[in-house]
Order: sequence, then structure tokens, then C-alpha cells
Amino acid sequence: MKSHKIPMRMCLGCGEMKPKKELVRVVRSKDGEMSLDLTGKKAGRGAYICKNAECLRKARKAGRFEKSFSCRIDDEVFAGLEEELANEE
Repeated sequence: MKSHKIPMRMCLGCGEMKPKKELVRVVRSKDGEMSLDLTGKKAGRGAYICKNAECLRKARKAGRFEKSFSCRIDDEVFAGLEEELANEE
């Protein structure tokens, strides 16, 4: 029986490589709106973080979202993402 390759992604907060299903995708759509993508299928540029708020804070503090999405991100967007992540846990 053939074994399947498990897609791995790096968390922007802690920098660990983890299976894609263990991480949450943050998406920036073409119109610039950022949101959590729990299905992993939304259209747009994506970046991955662990399913805890601490990794989101680390990635925000280090400016990794700005680097990944090549744009300035407002504080209100981060507050919304943190709230969504807290509701998802």
C-alpha cells in the first residue's frame, strides 16, 4: 500500500513545521480583507499559524504578516483575528 505525503507548513509565530491540518490559514483576499480560513480553501494569499493566540501575537510582534502579505495591517484586523481564533478554540 502506498503511503500519502502529508503537506507541511510553517507557523509564522513559532516557526515550527507542522502538518497543514493542524494549522489555521490566514487569508488576504484580492480586495485586501483579512480573515481566518478554517477550511483552507478560500481564494487569496495565505499564511499559516498554530491554533493558539500566542503564535498570532508572536507573528504580529515580529511583523511576519506584513512581510508575508507585503502590506501594512491595521490593529483592528489583528484584534478581529485574535477574537476569531479565541472563538474557534
